[in-house]
Order: sequence, then C-alpha cells, then structure tokens
Amino acid sequence: MQILNGKEAAQSIKDALKLEVAQLAANGKEVPHLVAILIGNNGASETYVGAKVKACEEVGFKSTLIRFEETVSAFKVLETIRDLNRDPDVDGILVQLPLPEHISADEVITCIDPAKDVDGFHPNTIGKLVLGQPSFIPATPYGIILMLEHYKIETKGRHAVVIGRSNIVGRPMSILLSGSGSYGNATVTICHSHTQNLKEICATADIVIAALGRPGFVTEDMVKEGAVIIDVGITRIADETRKSGYRISGDVDFPAVSQKASFITPVPGGVGPMTIAALMKNTFKACAVKHYE
Repeated sequence: MQILNGKEAAQSIKDALKLEVAQLAANGKEVPHLVAILIGNNGASETYVGAKVKACEEVGFKSTLIRFEETVSAFKVLETIRDLNRDPDVDGILVQLPLPEHISADEVITCIDPAKDVDGFHPNTIGKLVLGQPSFIPATPYGIILMLEHYKIETKGRHAVVIGRSNIVGRPMSILLSGSGSYGNATVTICHSHTQNLKEICATADIVIAALGRPGFVTEDMVKEGAVIIDVGITRIADETRKSGYRISGDVDFPAVSQKASFITPVPGGVGPMTIAALMKNTFKACAVKHYE
C-alpha cells in the first residue's frame, strides 16, 4: 500500500508554477491575480480561503480577499462580482461556498465571467467539459487527475466507481475519467443514495472515488484487493480530546481500507492540497491567455 501524498504532489506543482510566474515577471508581464470572496465567519471556510491566499503568496500570484458580513445582500455580492469581471487586472474570481441561505449559489456562480471562473463551476465551463472542449476543469476533480498523473496511476480500461453525484466533484469527475484525455478512458459507474447493491458495485472497482460527505462510509468489505482509493470527504467531527474541539474524518475507513488498497489518500493531506494546486493552475491559465491575445 502506498499513500498518495497530496502535500508532496501539490508542492511539485506549485514549485513549477513559481518558476513560470517568475519568468512572467522577468519579462515584464503581469503575474496572475486571484480574488477570493468570503461571506460570513464559517470556520472551515476561513481555513480554506486562508490556504488559498497562502498558496498564491507561495507561487508569486497577487491575491485579494474581499470579506462580507453574513447579512450582506445578494445584490451587493453580485455587484462586486460584476465589477471584478470588468477589472482587467483580475484573472480569477472565486466565491467560497457555502453561502448564507438568502444568497443563491447558482446565481453567484453564473454571475462570474467564465473566463475568470477558476473554480470551474460556471454552467458554460461544465458544458465545455461535457463536450470535450478546452475549459477550466473544476478544481477538486482536476486536483485528483493531477494526483493520478503525479503517481502514474493508469486509468485506461479500468473500472472507476464515483460515490457522489455533486456538480462540484462527482459529475465532473465521471466526465473526466470517461473522457478521451490522457487520464481518462475508464469505464465509470456513478453511485449515490439511491443506488442498489452499492457495496457489490464498489467491490468490482479498480478505482474508488468517495465524495459524499459521510465519515467512514467506505468500509473494508466494499473494496477489492489492490484498489486505488481516493477520499474526497472532509468532515469536522466533535472531539473533546482534541485541542481544537474536533477531528477531521474522510469518507473512507482509512485504517481498515488501507490494508487492502494499492494506493490511498489520507485525510487531511490528500485531495485538499491538490484542489488548491489545481486552482493555482487554473488561475495561471486564465492569466496566460491575456498574454497571447
């Protein structure tokens, strides 16, 4: 069994990006500029946005964090996004999810200029992904593909089971794995809460990608010997023995499943860092397009 170390793989991507950004600066060209919008005081969101800002600093990007109180109006958020869309200095825009109930995530995502949609959530972006046209790839699925590439894990001809059908992870992941790209050509099954015989289906998979947000859902009897296990889940569970008051759990029963897996991601330290690395690559791509227009 080998651990798929997301921190190491992400660092190699960021190191390469750092060199490319330095080259842009040396040639007198603009470096990428990512703007993040954070609404409210959700602890997990604060952590995620902080990690993204830190990654920008590490690779040499400009970054701006715009904060709003939880009571901010949807009109104000949309107005801010439209201003950023028009700003030629801004290459990438992301709005950290989840949002307060009075603000529609769909409306906010659709408001972002697809050319600056570095999170890869815009309907235009997903549409191009489905059609196999060049586009940004949603950050978490892209991060998983980059991890498979880093560890040279073959997907061609293999059976991949994706547990979870969200528009952020499950659906785009299935499209990428079943597509004709270098890390595609897999036969993909999407499982969800209404799937019958889910355990038996998972047990046939060469690659299992768990993205449903249920701690410890994937157990040892659901995976076959030698399977590749990608755990996207990350849930905070109350734990009074920890200084923080909580512990982090993935969707996979790591201690048991790791005994059968050939490769497996830890939580934390697996998919999370790769998502941020993918976001950095998308932002660099958004900036690079300007230099060739």
